[in-house]
Amino acid sequence: MKVIAVANQKGGCGKTTTTVNLAAAFARMNKRVLAIDFDPQGHAALGLGYNLSDAGHGIYDALTNMQIPISRVIRRTYIPGVYLAPSNILLSGVETELAMRPSREYVLRQLLADLGDSYDLCLIDCSPSLGLLTLNALVASDEVLIPVQTHYYAIEGLKQLLETVDIVKGRFNPALQISGMLLTFVENRTLLSRDVQRQLREYFGEMVFDTMIHRNVRLAEAPSAGESVITYDEKSRGAREYMQLAEEVFNGQAKSWTA
Repeated sequence: MKVIAVANQKGGCGKTTTTVNLAAAFARMNKRVLAIDFDPQGHAALGLGYNLSDAGHGIYDALTNMQIPISRVIRRTYIPGVYLAPSNILLSGVETELAMRPSREYVLRQLLADLGDSYDLCLIDCSPSLGLLTLNALVASDEVLIPVQTHYYAIEGLKQLLETVDIVKGRFNPALQISGMLLTFVENRTLLSRDVQRQLREYFGEMVFDTMIHRNVRLAEAPSAGESVITYDEKSRGAREYMQLAEEVFNGQAKSWTA
């Protein structure tokens, strides 16, 4: 099972949108996909049709209770081939719960190891921080996919994330690679968006995916229906771009980064 963390400490850059729609796109490619909602807000779970008020265990329970295997918290979604480990607000307290546990950075990695090859891919929707949750996601992952909003401040935030990836590689997970950087909320009409695209491609080169995700009405509407854009309107630009991204991620080569 290939594990991909969708991470960026900056909020509002499209991590959840990318997780939900990549999961749906991979399922269209006949892959068996596990999506882990690793954000206390639970938006990835909502985007996959899960009601956060539903009773039952979530990823928080598997992380904090050694008697609850991750297989017990995984649920089917409305998308054939996509399975979900949901989140809830309790996840916001997980750092305190795990503070005294030995090897706390490896908790998620150990949980996923128990799943073996039950899934082809696992996508982790990380929280907008570089705390213990994101650290666990990076330690458990083979690759990290970085959504980057085409705004100036987004470029500044990348340095901290890449430094964190380097630390994780050095201390916890030497095999961690970068899938690529995904440009999101792209608006070709604006000079700023075009300028940020140019700067990112000039500086990071092949690390930036060829696929870009443009602002799209259907992409914005789909979450309110509790759906991915691919199931909401498969002919929309957003659906086509996420299908293209899935092909690029699946067939591409992960990269190393040295500043």
